[in-house]
Amino acid sequence: MRGVSGVPIATIMPPLITLWIVWGSTYMGVALVVQSMPPLIGAGTRFLAATALLAIFVAIFKGVGTFRMSWAQFRGASLLGVVILGVGIGIVSLAERYVPSSIAALVVSVIPLWIIIFRVHAGDRPSRLTLTGVGVGLVGLALMLLPGGTQAVGDANATEVALWTFAIACGSFSWAFFSWRSTRYAQPDNPLVTSVVEMFSAGLALVLVGVLMGESWDSATITASSWGGWIFLVFASAIAYSAYVWLIGHAPMSLVSTYAYVNPVIAVLLGFFILNESITTDVVLGLTIVVGGVVLVVSGERRPTKPGRIKRQ
Repeated sequence: MRGVSGVPIATIMPPLITLWIVWGSTYMGVALVVQSMPPLIGAGTRFLAATALLAIFVAIFKGVGTFRMSWAQFRGASLLGVVILGVGIGIVSLAERYVPSSIAALVVSVIPLWIIIFRVHAGDRPSRLTLTGVGVGLVGLALMLLPGGTQAVGDANATEVALWTFAIACGSFSWAFFSWRSTRYAQPDNPLVTSVVEMFSAGLALVLVGVLMGESWDSATITASSWGGWIFLVFASAIAYSAYVWLIGHAPMSLVSTYAYVNPVIAVLLGFFILNESITTDVVLGLTIVVGGVVLVVSGERRPTKPGRIKRQ
């Protein structure tokens, strides 16, 4: 079996599996970070460090000239970095102090459903299977948004959990909307350079907002597990996105899109085995209904098309 441009499936699978595992495990990484790090500053510094890592990689293998861009391209990528990565990851980082990482992953996994809704509003006509998947997925999302419908982290009460679960849903909506609209903004020609600019702008914005909200960085209070989560997220941001960029140029989008329903499964399993999160009824229902809806959407979108710019943590 071969993918786009005749690339053998054996070549496609390693970066695809990397995408599944690394992106799916970022929710665990965030949960570890917020245990003792300020959530917004922790997320912002993670992106700034990942920016440096990816920029060095691009400079070495592509050349410093790759970073040439117009002011409009820099401005467009910077804006998208703030409204996609900054808003999306910032909210998840704040929310995972109250909401389990597995539930956060399930709520974020509805991003493909939002994209379909935007397409319908714009006059597109997805297949019935795709629309059925949207309906199923949104029912699952609604169940998780009900007060008392989701387990809590620590001493968080049902209202706090419901509000922050809703906040994650709003963040995923922003992520999906601006990803869908991203082609209207000028961006650097090289997608890796675009990623560098987006992570840089998101990192600066998150650190600034964190400071304005009164967050402070105290290395003496940060635990080893939080440092481990932070270091993992730095490398995950650079590695997973690089794998994604390669895949959208060499693999069928129907295959690449499988990350949308594999990531939550990875997040649930890691939450259970590493973070001691319970696999309760709400998790099972969410995993079954939401992921089932996304599977239907991906199945209904199997015609090869030019991939959009739907990006993750």
